[in-house]
Amino acid sequence: MKLTFLGAAGTVTGSRYLFESDNAKILVDCGLFQGYKNLRLLNREPFSFDPETLDAVILTHAHLDHSGALPLLIKNGFRGPIYATQSTIDLCGLLLPDSGHLQEEDAYYANKHKSSKHEPALPLYSEKDARNTLRFFKPVDFNQVIDLGFETKLRFRPAGHILGASSVELSNNKGSLFFSGDIGRPDDTLMMGPAPIEHADNLIVESTYGNRTHEPAEDYTELAEVITRTAARGGTVLIPAFAVGRAQLLLTVLARLKQSGQIPPLPIFLDSPMAIDTTNIYQRHHDEHRLSLEECKNLSLVAKFTPTVEQSRELNHSHYPCIIISASGMATGGRVLHHLKFLGPDHRNSIIFSGFQAAGTRGAKLLAGERIARIFGQDIEINAEVISLPGMSAHADAGQIISWLKTLPIPPKQVFVTHGEPEAADALRLRIKDELKWDVLVPLLGQSVILENF
Repeated sequence: MKLTFLGAAGTVTGSRYLFESDNAKILVDCGLFQGYKNLRLLNREPFSFDPETLDAVILTHAHLDHSGALPLLIKNGFRGPIYATQSTIDLCGLLLPDSGHLQEEDAYYANKHKSSKHEPALPLYSEKDARNTLRFFKPVDFNQVIDLGFETKLRFRPAGHILGASSVELSNNKGSLFFSGDIGRPDDTLMMGPAPIEHADNLIVESTYGNRTHEPAEDYTELAEVITRTAARGGTVLIPAFAVGRAQLLLTVLARLKQSGQIPPLPIFLDSPMAIDTTNIYQRHHDEHRLSLEECKNLSLVAKFTPTVEQSRELNHSHYPCIIISASGMATGGRVLHHLKFLGPDHRNSIIFSGFQAAGTRGAKLLAGERIARIFGQDIEINAEVISLPGMSAHADAGQIISWLKTLPIPPKQVFVTHGEPEAADALRLRIKDELKWDVLVPLLGQSVILENF
């Protein structure tokens, strides 16, 4: 059996893994590359395989770096099933059409202002393409074993991280292959921790935070302090947040901080139509996370929702301190860019990044100290206070990953470390090698390996 790393190798984005046998060809994840332009340009490259020849796609979760290239796969001829958990399918019903819509908007803007080298600038895919993709999804329950045919069985294991996120276990009469997907934290405020690994002859593990240690998940002291001092100087707190997962966590945390008196009673606005819809999906699947049905319903009372463009624009002209949660989480697109352009130059305001920032994104650049942000073709000076809160990450840190790997009763024959920047991936490789004594490799983009016992 051959496994080829077509994404998330040497980077945290573009998750794609192709495995091929004599009678099957299966793709696990089909994500968009994000961050540096040389990575984003890979989204324009043809697939290195013929999508029409794929037998199936298996999706670990809904985030676009794992799901966002699925419409391209359909555009290029794939007509097989896309297996995912039901809650992942529900979230993809929001994320994929929104991605297509934003790409159409970006292309329109580029053509209108002639800011692209291409004439005309074209989206990767349209909202219509994305909606067409949704009809190929096939729901699979957690822990349900299904026969894919071609002598291969599939089982999804809960991974934590976000609603519906799963690890993927593939097995045949020779052995098993286990994809971690994005691993959540055992102490996460919102999501339950990842399920233990029961068996894996070959194991692929993510390394987003492979060289870091988180603060305790329940310690939101720094968030409270930033909000309090920003309000004292009459400023607005802008929190770029992923619409799926992070926005719901922030609403939960802010409600608790308000109730305990740790932050002043500022108005909170959730300025992301997708995050609003996602909050409703979290309520529908409340049995998959730590919040009760009542707590889910209360999320809609924590913040004022601003679904329309006009309501969003009005937020930038507020005459009193407030908190704005807006997508996207890495400030790569969406409504948050309009807020960043307007609020960023004012030193009274604060910008809080509450999750991982992929290299090359606006969020990563601002956290690295850059104070000029290119937004809508303009250079915007950022004088606002810029803060990182990595403790709010939905990814397990290095120690938590090692602890999770130790749940495997019998050591795997091979381990592959992916989905991390080079430094993080190699740091985790060394820990696995030194602490667990396992055979471990950090693969290169495009590299193929032959799997043992599968």
